[in-house]
Amino acid sequence: MKKWAIVTVAVLLILTGCSQKQAGKEQVKQEKKVSHVEKKVESKDTLPYTFPLTGKGSNTNTDGRAVAVMVNNHPEARPQSGLNKADLVYELLAEGDITRFLAVFQSERPENIGPVRSARGYYLELAKGLNALYIAHGYSPEAKQMIDDGYIDNLNGMVYDGTLFKRASFRKAPHNSYITFENVLKGAKLKNYSMDQSPPAFSFLTDEESKSLTGEAATSALVSYSSYNMFDCRYQYDSELGRYKRFSGGEQTVDLETKEPILLDNIFIVEAVHKVVDSAGHRNINLKSGGKGYLLQKGIVNQIEWKNVNNRIVPFKNGKEVPFVQGKTWVNILPSTPGLLKSVSFNVK
Repeated sequence: MKKWAIVTVAVLLILTGCSQKQAGKEQVKQEKKVSHVEKKVESKDTLPYTFPLTGKGSNTNTDGRAVAVMVNNHPEARPQSGLNKADLVYELLAEGDITRFLAVFQSERPENIGPVRSARGYYLELAKGLNALYIAHGYSPEAKQMIDDGYIDNLNGMVYDGTLFKRASFRKAPHNSYITFENVLKGAKLKNYSMDQSPPAFSFLTDEESKSLTGEAATSALVSYSSYNMFDCRYQYDSELGRYKRFSGGEQTVDLETKEPILLDNIFIVEAVHKVVDSAGHRNINLKSGGKGYLLQKGIVNQIEWKNVNNRIVPFKNGKEVPFVQGKTWVNILPSTPGLLKSVSFNVK
């Protein structure tokens, strides 16, 4: 009987040891699983906050009103200040063959922005679609009427020249009006404008999704607004950076103060009906109708359509909205005559 008791105890000890060993293995597996989940939560795509105009994640609150500034693109105004901090830039013809930028800031605040130029009605429409505070220096007759009618919250250099807006000594008017972001906020406070409401968010790919984009290879694109090539712009994809560099008039677009290059993640090129309305060359541009377009991302181009969604120009394909790659976007809006086929060319080498 003593022998059987000893054998029984030994067996129990062995079974207990195996059970504890198996439990240890299960605990390690569970810890690894938890660790994997924690790492996943810390990835960019799962940060608690997201900037609405870039899709970039953040650990801190990303709320805040967008600021849309009319920026001069005349050769005498280059290089400009602050464009490297813009989440989104719209480039359209202002008058004649001259393009002008609507630079939209929300995730970053440049110290200085400019040169600032005058307003046009279609730029006001784009800013309104983003619920942005609109900054300009001067206006066309149509834009002045819209501003006088209270169409959009705005600060204009015609009212604040020499106070909120400052003239640079190294450039001649009308290419020398600048505004600091500090003065933008001062002006908003002066006019009792709220700066809390964020713009509506665009759709964005996750980091993983952006790695599996499909389409035609296109390492560069040339966008021509007219036969006067000083306002042509060229985009060159840098595969090491995974982003596009921008060139205008043969010169790379950089920031005046820091010399930092403009680096872009989405190039969105669309055509819209343009109509000259006066002897000064002012235009009406139909931003409502939708039309043809191209979207360049990660060295790949896709032909898409654009639609106006609450005054926002949004890409669509096969009836579905096409998400942007996370980051900065440049939108070129071209006349539908002569159209994209004659105004845009791609290099696939």
